[in-house]
Parts: sequence; structure tokens; C-alpha cells
Amino acid sequence: MKEIKIRTTPEPTLRRLPRYYHLLLRLKERGINDVSSTVIAKELDLDPTQVRKDIEYTEIIGRPKTGYNISDLIKSIRTFLSWDTNSNAVLVGTGSLGTAMLGYKNFSKYGLNFIAAFDIKKELIGKEIHGVKVYNFNDLKEIIEKDKVTIGVLAVPVEAAQEAADKMIKGGIKAIWNYAPCQLKVDNSILVENAQLSQSLAVLTRKITELYLKESL
Repeated sequence: MKEIKIRTTPEPTLRRLPRYYHLLLRLKERGINDVSSTVIAKELDLDPTQVRKDIEYTEIIGRPKTGYNISDLIKSIRTFLSWDTNSNAVLVGTGSLGTAMLGYKNFSKYGLNFIAAFDIKKELIGKEIHGVKVYNFNDLKEIIEKDKVTIGVLAVPVEAAQEAADKMIKGGIKAIWNYAPCQLKVDNSILVENAQLSQSLAVLTRKITELYLKESL
């Protein structure tokens, strides 16, 4: 049997491709049909060679002088990022952040489909939030197994994050999108993406402080 080799995509490339995607949507709305890597790079203040290398991972082939057809490139990026297929997900934690995530309809554009939410608060269990039913946290493992869910989203306090992650993994979750400000202890076979809001805010608040200090000199 012939061995199939899967090309590993660098993480920086995966983080840049959505930027290209959203730029392409804006260009398409303006009635533009074709775009070059040079134009993309200029719009996003990036290196044209890097943009071209990133796009090569999607296996689309550009044309001399005209570059890429925007509609084809949008489709190519969506397919490469698996945004054209639905991935069922569960959410643990229906506080302010969790509720906002359930109400964010654009997730469906990226193939993320919340089929259930979980909480420990009795007054929430059995209710629906933005059309998604809230279940008892104790039922998490059972529902994940039943519906063969592979993505779990954590929007819980730090002290509850590890327990929730452990129960997700026991149910069969393979990837966790973690919004809790802590490092989860999981096996290497489990994918964890930490959405650390406090880290992003720290960069922003410190940079604006430094800007004010420079202006006051």
C-alpha cells in the first residue's frame, strides 16, 4: 500500500490565511475579480513572497500577470481550512461569554455548529440560549459520545476548566477551544487552542501606555 504523506501546515500560515480570506471578501464586494499576492501583501502590510507561499498550501495555482481569481481563491481557502464542512461542537459554560458565543451566528459560516451547551446552574438546565439547549454538566460525556462530537469549547472559570476538559476528552473530544485563562493538562493527542483574551488585552493596554509616555516626553 502506498504511503500517504500529509503536508504539515505551519501555524503562522494558518493564522494568516483567515486574514487573506476576509480581505478577499471585501475585494469581491468591491467588484474586483482577480488579485495578486503583491496586492494582498500591500493591503495587509506583509511580504509578497510569504503571501505566495501561504497560498500555495491551498494548492490553488495562480495565473501569470493576473494572479488569482478571487472567487476561486476564497473557495480554496475555505476548503483548506475545512470551513466548507460542518463540525459539531459543544460549549461548557453559559455565562456572559458563553451566551455571546452561542449568539454569534457567523460561526456557522466557518463550519462550527453548536449542538449543545452545558452548565451546573439548575435554573439554566433545560432552557435554550439562542436556539441551543442547555444540559446538565453531568451529561456532558454521554452526549458527546452519542453525537460523536469532536470539538469542545470551554467558557468556564479557571477552577472548573480542567475538570470540564477531562470530561470532554473522556467523551471523545479531540480538539478544545479554551477561553479559560489557564493551561490545560492534556495528552499530546488532544489539540488545544488557547484564546487568551487577557494576553491580547495586556498587549493593547501596555502599548497604549507606552504611546502616551512617548507623547508626554
